Amino acid sequence: MRNIKNANVEQLLLKLLGADKTARLFATLNHPQILNEWEAGIVTRAELAQAMNMALFEDLLARSANGRRYTEEAVAAGGSVYFDHGALRTVRWPHSGALPMGEAAFARILRPLGFSINGRYPLDRLGMTGRAWAHDDAPDEIAQFFVSELHPERFSAEFQQAVTNVIGESRDPLTPRALGQLWELERDGVLPLDAAHELLPVMVGAFACQHETPREADYEVLLKESAEMAWIATEGNAFNHATDRVADVFQLSDDEKAKGRPMKPEVERSRSGRVFQTAYRADTVLREFRAADASIVTREVPGSFYEFITRKRTFDQDARRWETDLRFDAGNAQGIFKMTANQAA
Repeated sequence: MRNIKNANVEQLLLKLLGADKTARLFATLNHPQILNEWEAGIVTRAELAQAMNMALFEDLLARSANGRRYTEEAVAAGGSVYFDHGALRTVRWPHSGALPMGEAAFARILRPLGFSINGRYPLDRLGMTGRAWAHDDAPDEIAQFFVSELHPERFSAEFQQAVTNVIGESRDPLTPRALGQLWELERDGVLPLDAAHELLPVMVGAFACQHETPREADYEVLLKESAEMAWIATEGNAFNHATDRVADVFQLSDDEKAKGRPMKPEVERSRSGRVFQTAYRADTVLREFRAADASIVTREVPGSFYEFITRKRTFDQDARRWETDLRFDAGNAQGIFKMTANQAA
């Protein structure tokens, strides 16, 4: 169905990203069947959700050379990417400036777009909690969000102070106008195209870094106790990874290793035996820090990465259709999160 282009989604992306990137995204990503019909000038929540997801996927590829190369090779070979989910990290901490605490900063975007919480996953080894958000209108075809919250209170007092130092003056990327448009979208399920054009770049901009350049001393404190919080210090709420749903993640892992790609050594297996995940190691990126003498220093840190997932399906006797297991697994998630640890151990 990749040849179908929903005109509203296309118009939104053309204005935001331009013709070349829009055409490439439509050629790359799966097309949710719910978008086969549309009304000119009236954008549904599913259309706006899909446009945002496609823009965020493009942003991830811009920051992950490994993901970009994999995607280009897949399309060149006549394949495509089934965008399964994107992941982002937040901090549940009262000292976060104008930005709402943790997941709340994104619930106010995801809920109006038609997403609902589809599972809670304790990530206790990391001092975090993860929640999956699936789209009510097309849970199997519109990419989910895996939103994790870090809990600074589970770490040392020195760590907590460093968190406050880093995110304590965060900006709120959502304008009052955008919040009003989101409220209307949640109420009506649709927005006029002009309003959707206005809202889309603001929503996409929320998936970024909302705080100033961190102090190197604070980064060092965070890095000692939590590679995940250190990652947030440099990358903020940008997509930590995007995920391609593939038929056989074990075969893909072997193939990518044979090409010499920086793959995770082992495939993660869920306790249910139904969800299997692996990933590239995080791309290394250059980021700036403020040194003790107020000068700016640059160092290499882990950036974002690209993930692969295989989900088993079962035949639902009552519904008379195949159902994909859309759940996640806390053990899998904690293993995958190691891809952004220092040296990606």
